[in-house]
Amino acid sequence: MANVEHGGTAGNAFGAGAAESARARLRAIRIGLWAIAAVLAIRQVAVVLSTPKGDRLTDLETWVGPNGVLHVKGSLYDSTQFTGTPFGGFVLKPLTRAAEQALGWGWTFGSLSLVVVLGLVVARALPQPVSRRTALLAAPVAISLLMLSLPVRNALYLGQTSIIPVLLVLLGCFAVRGERASGLLIGVAAALQPTMLVFAPLLWFTGRRRAVESTAITFAGLTALAWAVMPHDSHTYWVHHLGGVGLGGAADDLSNQSLHGALLRLGLNGSLEITLFLSLGAAVAAVGLRRAIRYARDGQLLLAVAVTGCVAVAVSPTSWQHQLLWVLLALVGRVGRKTSDRYMWPVAVVLVMTLPAKMMLPNMAALFPLRDNVVLLAALAAAMIVPFLSRTSEYYRAPIPTDYARPVPTRWRRVPLFPFLGRVFTRPNLLLELLLIRVGYSAYQQVRLAATGGTNAGGRTTAEHHGEQVLSIERFLHIDIEHWVNHTVFRVEWLRDFFDFYYESFHFVVPLTVLGVLYARRPGDYRWARSALGFATLIALVGFWLFPLAPPRLMPGLGIIDTVHGAQDFSKPDYGTLTALTNQYAAMPSLHFGWSLWCGVVIAVLAPKWWMKALGLLHPLFTVSAIVATGNHWVLDAVGGAAVVGAGFGLTYLLQGPRPRPLMRPVEVSTKDPVPVTGRTPS
Repeated sequence: MANVEHGGTAGNAFGAGAAESARARLRAIRIGLWAIAAVLAIRQVAVVLSTPKGDRLTDLETWVGPNGVLHVKGSLYDSTQFTGTPFGGFVLKPLTRAAEQALGWGWTFGSLSLVVVLGLVVARALPQPVSRRTALLAAPVAISLLMLSLPVRNALYLGQTSIIPVLLVLLGCFAVRGERASGLLIGVAAALQPTMLVFAPLLWFTGRRRAVESTAITFAGLTALAWAVMPHDSHTYWVHHLGGVGLGGAADDLSNQSLHGALLRLGLNGSLEITLFLSLGAAVAAVGLRRAIRYARDGQLLLAVAVTGCVAVAVSPTSWQHQLLWVLLALVGRVGRKTSDRYMWPVAVVLVMTLPAKMMLPNMAALFPLRDNVVLLAALAAAMIVPFLSRTSEYYRAPIPTDYARPVPTRWRRVPLFPFLGRVFTRPNLLLELLLIRVGYSAYQQVRLAATGGTNAGGRTTAEHHGEQVLSIERFLHIDIEHWVNHTVFRVEWLRDFFDFYYESFHFVVPLTVLGVLYARRPGDYRWARSALGFATLIALVGFWLFPLAPPRLMPGLGIIDTVHGAQDFSKPDYGTLTALTNQYAAMPSLHFGWSLWCGVVIAVLAPKWWMKALGLLHPLFTVSAIVATGNHWVLDAVGGAAVVGAGFGLTYLLQGPRPRPLMRPVEVSTKDPVPVTGRTPS
């Protein structure tokens, strides 16, 4: 495109037409991305303003509530949960009073505008050189990611001011001219949030010493001004609480993603915890700032600023959830020599910063320390561990390309519909795969609950009505065998125990085992099988959402015995403890049978021995018998499960093409073997 723009000629009609087509596509993509950013912004505002007054902008109540800053006559810290600096209280009072008059509208739209400006500054600060495509698309992508991030969503929902210090630092580093103006903005940010002083070493060791002087003078001057105007409050903040430590909520709260909060959650306290916190904080600061200085000298100033911000997150006594934007900015760093590895770090950061920790990791006690500190761990990784590439590296702009499998001829000219999804034989990144599997399963759980309005009893009437419809269809087709199979199996104790065990034990074990074996032994086939399973599950989620269905065991008057969970009390909205854990009305389609059928198909296609194929096909047979015998599914649920699995394989074929065949290794011909006569000398 650059050649066409700068070196093309009027006579090259074909080249001009291709360039114009490329520009049109780029323009359409850009418009689409800006539309997405606008929709996300509107949605965030709508969420805030549609929430009842008592539940939204709760931190703004710190200012405007009956016991807030604006209504107390004594100290700022006599109000409810105010944790800012005295200068912050002094300078933000007028803005807050205006927001009080606008009932939160001004505060919400003002914060939204700051997010947009922040995204524009980040897009402008990308390390050079960047392509024209990246320059045009960076701003809407950055704004969209910011809108989706938990820190921005919390700041908008709670009515926080945490976006302001981040924006001031970025403006000081990238938007203003002159070191003194830069230091002035960073000094104001430090006066609002003292941990921003951690940027002073970055400025000093990268040659911007006048900016450091300006930062120090501005911070000291504004703090002294606040001390002169509010001496009692300043003494409370800086002396009594040592820079605000202990103000606000409990430091061991899950929202505090700092080293101090993590150590308190691990059960440490007193002098031991303080000593350990100071030691670890000093180590993180030393290593992180050294890395940040190196990246700044390398020309990656935005990455250097993000790494320094991650250091601030870790070493601050309190880093509340709405103050963690620095971690999201760290995704600008490039990691990995291979193209296939290049997206691992950005995707991991986006998942951590946009999804609750409970969706990232299973609800297991052994994983609670990891789950409760996942954002802190991401900040520590960015500050100390992740090997971001230098711009001088040969892989920075030209990573090792992915070797795609040779296209397989098909009848349909448009297969695959998206060539960039073409299958490769190389093994995908394990961390990224595990993250996506976990997020996919969490989405599956959330949709199951959302299908009944977030409560198990919410969709009971609708689900039972749908159950009657399914039963009438089965009676018409003469396949209503659930009652007969259930009671027959119940009378045979060993058969009942077998199906109960099979139903409870193999639903997750077998698919995960198949995926694990394919990942280790057949990575190309792993991608094919994993995609089919993912598409099938996504389609099933639509079914759960649109058609909540009561299984036979939860249909009053049908007489089905729940062999797995025990007798159900139909007089209660919830049928015992099991329904308190998950939505029992996600029966159509049956993923119990769907996943087992997927396993059977994959094993039958890929297994090298006939007996392995036979065992693989026995799994869906036993599963469909178990789900009907235990009263957990209708026969038509299994039909639905088979349909979504078929659709999953079909979508995989359409989007990625046929399953690629393994590359055949060349046969080495022994020099001792006679060379066939071909009429020419072998080359």
